[in-house]
Amino acid sequence: MKRLIQSEMYWAALVAVLITACVAFFLLQKPRITLMDAQAAINPAQTESIYLGMGCFWGAEKRMGEVPGVLKVEVGYAGGDAAKVRYQDVLDTEAALRSGRSKARNHAEVVKVTYDATRTDLAQILAAFWENHDPTQVGGQGNDLGSNYRSAIYFTNDAQRALAEQTKETYQVALRREGYGDITTEILPLRNYNRAEEVHQDYLKKNPNGYCGLGGTGVKFALAGEDASRDPRYAVPTGASLDANGQLVIYEAETCVFCKAFDKEVLAGWKSDVPFVQTWGTNAPQGWTLNKPLFATPTIVYFKHGKEVSRYTGYTGGPQKFWQWLGYQSLSDAQKKIAFEKGTEPPNLGSELDETRPGTYVDPITGAALFRSDTKFHSGTGWPSFFNPVPGALVLSQDTSEGMVRTEVKSASSGIHLGHVFDDGPPPTGKRYCINGNVLKFIPDKSTARN
Repeated sequence: MKRLIQSEMYWAALVAVLITACVAFFLLQKPRITLMDAQAAINPAQTESIYLGMGCFWGAEKRMGEVPGVLKVEVGYAGGDAAKVRYQDVLDTEAALRSGRSKARNHAEVVKVTYDATRTDLAQILAAFWENHDPTQVGGQGNDLGSNYRSAIYFTNDAQRALAEQTKETYQVALRREGYGDITTEILPLRNYNRAEEVHQDYLKKNPNGYCGLGGTGVKFALAGEDASRDPRYAVPTGASLDANGQLVIYEAETCVFCKAFDKEVLAGWKSDVPFVQTWGTNAPQGWTLNKPLFATPTIVYFKHGKEVSRYTGYTGGPQKFWQWLGYQSLSDAQKKIAFEKGTEPPNLGSELDETRPGTYVDPITGAALFRSDTKFHSGTGWPSFFNPVPGALVLSQDTSEGMVRTEVKSASSGIHLGHVFDDGPPPTGKRYCINGNVLKFIPDKSTARN
């Protein structure tokens, strides 16, 4: 019996070794996965792509792949009428256009640039786009002539569109200063993208001495600074005069329509605790540091202890996205878990539970009023409870998480999660708004505060 067991153990071990060897062999035959591919695959929900036409896509792929923060690049065709095309189709269409045999819109050679929208400043990618070709040239790039070599930005969402327009405006100023004409780049929604044939992918890596044909104007992309003595609006306050614990510096420009929209929709009604200053300058406050140059206006930079922590580049309208960015910088980890992950604080441990003074409970990011204290009641649940919100302060939606069907309560101004509402409250509404105290800020009435 012992020999039989030993024999079985021997054969089991041998089979295990063979299986391991086969698996190892199979893995070695698989294509190598690069770090960029792995990053893109880990959390694809956070990745976005923008499609850029810069002339011959061989050189464009190499240049854009070198931009910090870019996860992946590939070459293809986009912007034309045909749903499906190959390289020869694009050449044939261009020949037909030139001879007058067609009026179809041809595809442009483009690079698909994939990046992590939560970690990468798209403005920096677009700055590299503008610098690495001549966007004022009509009908091609360099010696590559034809509409298939046109300058183009094909966007996939409104934020990309707005930032493309803003960076175009910024670069136009720089080009005119150096004697160049108008930018001819078309900025349109993505249409009919086709990935190019494999022979065109990573062309200059496969052919290090291959044709590039890509050249820029030599004009650097940067916001133009001005002498503050000529106009005080270009001055940037010294760091010593600002709040080192958390300070916004809002970089704008005189002719920036996006800045005017931001001022109207966000700054005009500012109630947040985070202080801000505005400037037309381009430098950090004296004694403080920016991580990189500014690429567009408006750019809102959050400084802490004299160093840039994060920046919000461009404004696309609708302030909620901005407020959520600010919340990620200014809220505590416990607050962020509730606000952005629909977390719940332990009962009887959150703030504001025992607050009884007259006053207003406000959004911790925007400062917008949520509840008045005279609508608060003791529910015995362990969470602050209210029977009526400030009109227009909340947004309600169905929540089916945790195996339950509930009504979620969100702040209308910032969109953050606050809690849930139930139908077991007191008169006159019969509602119980059960709110996490850690995402409420209480502001006592002035008469109470004086006492």
